[in-house]
Amino acid sequence: MTQTDSKFADSDQSSCNQPSASGVLQDVHIEHGTYYVTTLIIPKQESTSSSCEALKEEEFFAIQNERSLFPVGWIHTHPSQSCFMSSIDLHTHFSYQAMVPEAFAIVMAPTDQSRSYGIFRLSDPGGMSVLKECEESGFHPHGEPADGSPIYEHCANVFTNTNLRFEIFDLR
Repeated sequence: MTQTDSKFADSDQSSCNQPSASGVLQDVHIEHGTYYVTTLIIPKQESTSSSCEALKEEEFFAIQNERSLFPVGWIHTHPSQSCFMSSIDLHTHFSYQAMVPEAFAIVMAPTDQSRSYGIFRLSDPGGMSVLKECEESGFHPHGEPADGSPIYEHCANVFTNTNLRFEIFDLR
């Protein structure tokens, strides 16, 4: 998989009080088994420093359908937190990875001194099984997968390529 760095992270991140934001990464072609992510759609959204909700999703889906785009992941911010996948993030990502096993999530954490971003996916089958069985909502703890694996892991097979053309649709 190949993913480009996006201007999504270039917004003013100097304050811990910045609202969260999210967007969906779209794939437009596959070559030799490699996904090339070349589009980011950022929907209208309502945000706080710890949450983000997409609005008017029909506008988002119109762009996706008009351009025959295929969602392969998503990107979101933790403006005042460290770089990790929260329980809400895990549930959001479960839906992506259930549809596309190669799906990944990018977390941008500008105030994290050790890691300003991370690219993650649920462990499979461990993390996927835990999330499939979880009926809780909101922020909550998850048990460890039965196979002893972590619930999510860093994606070692996702790389940046600054030579790719990257299109951003910012509907905010």
